[in-house]
Amino acid sequence: MAQTLGLELLPAGGPRRFTYAELKLATGDFSKAIGRGGFGDVYRGELPDKRVVAVKCLKNVAGGDAEFWAEVTIIARMHHLNLVRLWGFCAEKGQRILVYEYVPNGSLDRYLFPAVDGKKPMLDWGVRYRIALGVARSIAYLHEECLEWVLHCDIKPENILLGEDFCPKISDFGLAKLRKKEDMVSMSRIRGTRGYMAPEWIKSDPITPKADVYSFGMVLLEIVTGSRNFEMQGSLMDSEDWYFPRWAFEKVFKESKVEDILDRQVKHCYDKKVHFEMVDRMVKTAMWCLQDKPEMRPSMGKVAKMLEGTVEIIEPTKPTIFFLQE
Repeated sequence: MAQTLGLELLPAGGPRRFTYAELKLATGDFSKAIGRGGFGDVYRGELPDKRVVAVKCLKNVAGGDAEFWAEVTIIARMHHLNLVRLWGFCAEKGQRILVYEYVPNGSLDRYLFPAVDGKKPMLDWGVRYRIALGVARSIAYLHEECLEWVLHCDIKPENILLGEDFCPKISDFGLAKLRKKEDMVSMSRIRGTRGYMAPEWIKSDPITPKADVYSFGMVLLEIVTGSRNFEMQGSLMDSEDWYFPRWAFEKVFKESKVEDILDRQVKHCYDKKVHFEMVDRMVKTAMWCLQDKPEMRPSMGKVAKMLEGTVEIIEPTKPTIFFLQE
């Protein structure tokens, strides 16, 4: 009966344990790659009940079967609308594989940054705002509401997947817990992705949830501008001391030209009467997230409230390039 209803896939008391042979069959011998990342490669698979899944083969993972199962069970019990659902795992023959729900619309970077041919699917302002708010709420859940709080350590558009109706879902959360301890040491100063890493990673300061807040601020600014934080259009970006958040801050708060930073692709849809307050909240919130001192940044719970408009946002301090200050 459970099999008929597909309930054996749901982590009620824990995630389902798949055999390597089952996943090999489901993925056509791991032939349908749909993504590659620092933690491993992802393949599209189809289970015998026709359910489509994303199968992630992990690299450099800690512990034996029992330890791996214990950590995976914690991840599988994290339930939030805006987190990718973990259904099961495989730990056999030295393999460490996770089985996730399949999220149909791919990752956010495909919608924000121009493809090779210059075309990208369009996201209107309302959808962008909903994506930002959903991501903020899910990180707040990881930081503040889970029984075991989790740092993501790699918030970026590639790790934000878009489901039906462009509902955002964060992937790769909790994977930092599965890394080998020696790997954690060797990675500790380079955890994350260039352009999204908080200053404390480089300065060897203690890492707290505020590191994720910084990364989210950078993503939030990219959602507004439609540009990579380290690949902006125009020649003034070539100087060594150019800094994306500072450029956006000066445009919005010094020159009062919010239109100058908006994604060109949806600029024509921007209606000041309708969208100003929403975009203004997104930019102000991003600026608070991007403060170089962690204690200046709000918690993710407060960030979500700032985006919702349920708390007042005072004018932010200009973000600085931390290493030029010292």
